[in-house]
Amino acid sequence: MVLPPDMEDRIRRLALQNAVEHSGTARPGPVLARLLASAPELRPHGRELEGLVGTVVAEVVAWSSADQAAALARLGGPAPERSARPRSETGTFPPLPGAVKGHVVLRMAPFPSGSLHIGNARMIFVNEHYRREYDGKLLLVFDDTVGSEEKRIDAELFDVILRDIATAGVTPDEVLYKSDRIERHYPWARRVIEAGKAYVCRCPPITLRERRAQGLACPERAQSPGESLDLWERMLSGGFAPGEAVLRLRTDLADPDPAFRDRVLFRISDLDHPRVGHRYRVWPLLEFSWAVDDVELGVTHVLRGKDLVMEDRMESYLWDVLGVRGPPFIHWGLLRVREAKISKSKSYAEVKSGLYDGWNDPRTWSIGSLARRGITTEALERFTLSFGLSLADIEVPAETLYAENRGVIDATTSRRAFVARPIRVDVDGYPEGLTTVELANHPDRPELGRRRVRAGPSFYLARADVEPRLGSEVRLKDLLNLRLPDGPLDPATEAIHAVFTGRENRKIPRLQWVAAADAVAVDLLGLEGEHTLGLAEAAVGAARPFDHLQFERVGFVRVEADWTPGTTPVRVCFGHP
Repeated sequence: MVLPPDMEDRIRRLALQNAVEHSGTARPGPVLARLLASAPELRPHGRELEGLVGTVVAEVVAWSSADQAAALARLGGPAPERSARPRSETGTFPPLPGAVKGHVVLRMAPFPSGSLHIGNARMIFVNEHYRREYDGKLLLVFDDTVGSEEKRIDAELFDVILRDIATAGVTPDEVLYKSDRIERHYPWARRVIEAGKAYVCRCPPITLRERRAQGLACPERAQSPGESLDLWERMLSGGFAPGEAVLRLRTDLADPDPAFRDRVLFRISDLDHPRVGHRYRVWPLLEFSWAVDDVELGVTHVLRGKDLVMEDRMESYLWDVLGVRGPPFIHWGLLRVREAKISKSKSYAEVKSGLYDGWNDPRTWSIGSLARRGITTEALERFTLSFGLSLADIEVPAETLYAENRGVIDATTSRRAFVARPIRVDVDGYPEGLTTVELANHPDRPELGRRRVRAGPSFYLARADVEPRLGSEVRLKDLLNLRLPDGPLDPATEAIHAVFTGRENRKIPRLQWVAAADAVAVDLLGLEGEHTLGLAEAAVGAARPFDHLQFERVGFVRVEADWTPGTTPVRVCFGHP
């Protein structure tokens, strides 16, 4: 065939994209598959293109990661068919009230007590959706005001959250920390006191709760602004110990919501902060800090879950007191994946104890754990945005997410044979000369090519497939038929004999198999943290970290990022069926 003049650049762009996505490594197979998927007219010439693709890939992998990224940028960035960030096909995203293109400022505000999980994906992708829509700015502001003894800030989690957001494919325009802004809040507190809307409360917490529930005023509530300012200065200068005094907002003691009556604005804490140590003893609560920072940072719209309505009320009340105008609030409902049992406190305890394999353990359902399982950014974003900005709480099965991911990775993912808890089967009467068989890498994608696989006379089959079929005739998928011996099977038995019965493709149970001659050991990490040991065909041993594979009759897996190529067992993480 006569190649188009830009063919080499097209291949180089795809090779660079593959390398950037996989930490500097690239493989000819996926590059060729992407090329043919983007240009179906080239599919009849796939074999002719293999040599050129191999040459270009070899050139690209010899470059440094920085040179790869720079070269990809010069060629226009990632190829459109893979990088175009999908918009929701079914979700509705109304215009932001009063928004002006180029002047929208949004913010994400995670508290660093755990990794971001699938439930936080809405925060990431909805904010990113509107940033793109309005060509705006997106701030990442860590809500790292001092927590409690039970909910402490962990220094490690700043980096974990930054990685989670990067894994989601989002780059904030600016990263800020509340702990760097604490002193900026004190003058605003003074303004609230001077307006007669805050006072220093020294009541025991239990006394205050009882009086507030009855709509009775705290005795300290009668302070004049001058008295409150003096006590406030004592708080700042160390005149009170933690728990001895707080700054409270004066609200209506008859408010229908007891929780809104005279809420705390500042408290004293001697806890060690991982970023600023003991620099501050008087810390704002989140509602006050956001009433200040949403104004000072120029936030134009606050997008967050509808469970934060109390924060809305507090901010609005404080803005009225201060005589400033703040941004409008736009809410979404809770999005829950049925199978995802998420608890940040439980995950924190299990990660710190070593029971979980870090924050990317599949049981955390963190953004990082989803990537580890091979859930792509494209699929996670499409899944999240498909629900729009609905205020309704939504619960969906995980299959909804998995279906999106299959739509992204299936066409470029090669099939491979794997058997769990294997038992060796030696076939009597095995056909002479049947040493290999040619199999398609994908049943519906000829452009992914074919592979030659070693055959018998000895195979490994999954014990779970063999035990219920003892004494029956079965077919080794795409190869031959055999009759298994009569049972029962002793649990300690490692090998059995079967009898060859023919090669015709008949309607009998089909079993997955791996040739005993070149089987590769595999360690498969499951969704509940369990490890399943098994054997796979030889081609799995040639995989690279981050590769997607589909283990036939098992599901999609991703090769672990920290697995060393060429070593066994090959370590993979289960993604989904």
